Amino acid sequence: MNDDFNIRFAQRKDTELVLKFIKELADYEELLDEVIADEETLEESLFDREMAEVIIAEYKDKPVGFALFFHNFSTFLGKPGIYLEDLYVKPEYRGNGFGKKLLAFLADLTVKRDCGRLEWWVLDWNKSSIDFYESLGAKAMDEWTVYRLTGKSLQELAGDFKS
Repeated sequence: MNDDFNIRFAQRKDTELVLKFIKELADYEELLDEVIADEETLEESLFDREMAEVIIAEYKDKPVGFALFFHNFSTFLGKPGIYLEDLYVKPEYRGNGFGKKLLAFLADLTVKRDCGRLEWWVLDWNKSSIDFYESLGAKAMDEWTVYRLTGKSLQELAGDFKS
């Protein structure tokens, strides 16, 4: 790796930076109004409960991007996998291979942790990201449809269990 580029695991003191990156990514994805996370929630989830992990990309000692990920599990493989929730490189640093280095770091971590998969979602309209991922050999899982329960629907279904 370039001596000026470094990837490290986030620490508690990076919580503000992680939230900043999340908001920048959400703004890029035109979803900023959906971000309700705050520093306290992130700190609890990432460092107290250890529900996810974050790596920080630095160039010349400046933070330029991040990836947030967590373990999932494949019953078919009988092994855990790594699910990449967010990958972001600041616009002014794109085109330098930093996104690929973040993914390569995660691929290496996936192998070292004896996980069977590295997976993520990408927005259908994000052609540049789709092209980038496909250039790395990633395959779209077009035969699967993602479903989500949140808010009132989630609360109502949870209430059915308590009945």
